[in-house]
Amino acid sequence: MKRVLRPILQAIVALVFCYTLATVRAQTASPLKLTQTIALPGVEGRIDHFAFDAAGERLFVCALGNNTVEVLDLRKAERIHSITGLGAPQGIAYIPELDRLFIANDKGGICKIYDAKSYQNVGEIDFKDDADNVRYDDSSKRLYVGFGSGGIGIINAPESKTIGSIKLSAHPEAFELEKRGKRIFVNVPNARHVAVIDRDKGEVINTWKTDLAFGNFPMALDETNHRLFVGCRLPSKLVVLDTESGKVIAKIDISGDSDDLFYDSKRHRIYAICGAGKIDIIEQADANSYKVSAKIDTADGARTGLFVPERDTLFVAVPHHGSQKAEIRAYQIE
Repeated sequence: MKRVLRPILQAIVALVFCYTLATVRAQTASPLKLTQTIALPGVEGRIDHFAFDAAGERLFVCALGNNTVEVLDLRKAERIHSITGLGAPQGIAYIPELDRLFIANDKGGICKIYDAKSYQNVGEIDFKDDADNVRYDDSSKRLYVGFGSGGIGIINAPESKTIGSIKLSAHPEAFELEKRGKRIFVNVPNARHVAVIDRDKGEVINTWKTDLAFGNFPMALDETNHRLFVGCRLPSKLVVLDTESGKVIAKIDISGDSDDLFYDSKRHRIYAICGAGKIDIIEQADANSYKVSAKIDTADGARTGLFVPERDTLFVAVPHHGSQKAEIRAYQIE
């Protein structure tokens, strides 16, 4: 009888071991997998925001401290061009139907326009000072550029001409456009609020506080669930606002120095890219419930990037710091 039972017991033990190992692996599996690294030799200083060309599989990177925009071929995993002669580029938009790049520069406040095939400068728009974040509204063919001590400029993209501006109480940082509405939500950290703009009226219609969390720089929007995500640095918090009432729904501790924030509607997650050397992943259980599920190590000062949903990829900029060379990392989202 013992001889009969021994193989059965061994089989049961083996099955239990395999199940336990699989469970542990599932629990410890990273939600982000580093799949590609593209070196940026010679690029010094801070790296700011990105734009993506889906058809050409190109990534455009504002190398702010280097006064360049770096053009990366994602198929070849290499840099193919540098746009030089810029003045601390901060924000960028690629408009595929025009095949043009709009690059907002801190120094002088110039938004420079380039042909994205030849990389030749084809125009510029002068915002006088600190042209920063850029957003494109495909339905109206309008480009919005945050600038100066308090304004968002409006550009008719096909004509490359300004058609107006919206006044704010201080310099705007990240902002989000509603796709199914007419509002713009704007982080205005020096005024310690989020400004709500009516695009049709061209004016601020409300301001929302972030419940004693300040330094509100990055932002993301979940339009379906009427939730606005605001990354604050003082203290380091993710603040969740109800876009119908402006009320604070939740506050979650995150890593320090957040500068880019993205909402993944497919997985109901928020990705916070933080200069403290972390990507924080916050799970959205429902519209009112959030928790940090993982913190992925990156590098000191790696605080900007781009989430490309159609590729299930999160790109992160790593600046040159000590022995760490400048590079762009691509993380596949599991």
